[in-house]
Amino acid sequence: MNKNPYWELMADGLWRNNVIFTQLLALCPLMAVTTTATNGLGMGLVTLLVLVASNVLVSLIRNQVPSQIRIPIFTLLIAALVTLVDQAMNAWLHDLHRVLGLFIALIVVNCAILGRAEAFAVKNRPLASAVDGLATGLGFTLGLVIVGGCREILGSGTLFAGASLLLGPQFHFMELTILPGYRGFLLMMLPPGGFIMMGLLLGGIRLGKRLTSKEHANDSVAPAAEAQGGCQP
Repeated sequence: MNKNPYWELMADGLWRNNVIFTQLLALCPLMAVTTTATNGLGMGLVTLLVLVASNVLVSLIRNQVPSQIRIPIFTLLIAALVTLVDQAMNAWLHDLHRVLGLFIALIVVNCAILGRAEAFAVKNRPLASAVDGLATGLGFTLGLVIVGGCREILGSGTLFAGASLLLGPQFHFMELTILPGYRGFLLMMLPPGGFIMMGLLLGGIRLGKRLTSKEHANDSVAPAAEAQGGCQP
């Protein structure tokens, strides 16, 4: 049975080839904006929008761009998209724009965006490129929210604090107090706390993969041993 290539792209972007947890890219915005899950969600969604748009545009012009100058052209294209998103956020999501600040402009040099344009979009059709950008952006957003959520819970005992202020009043339901009366842990709200949390999460992921691989190995060995034993005289 043939696997759906779009589902494979989604699985790669979300987990198997995740920008943060597998490739360890875009660590600068990760450490800076993930003091809360809300900031991570906002940064992730903005990056997702730019990823999808840049992948589609690069795929559309891939046959017209000379290979010798493709990187500067792709960079200018991404910079134009980021400028449009930056101005739109300043107009309609000013509070979130004020929090993310400089890191919106730094999306231009996000290795994941230029990397997907060079590694995938320039070689594939627009639909596949859009799916790849969506998957990569969702994986990046997931990583930011996980790291930001863990840091926020340990740092202040809340989750998605300020969601209604940054994203709109309809997101008030997301604001949770996980640890009532918690006095906070300042280290988790500082950049060193981001590195510590990232190390703990990576260690947990590696341990989980190792345990899962051992279980699969044991499951595959057991039927083989039974079959071998049944053939003995």
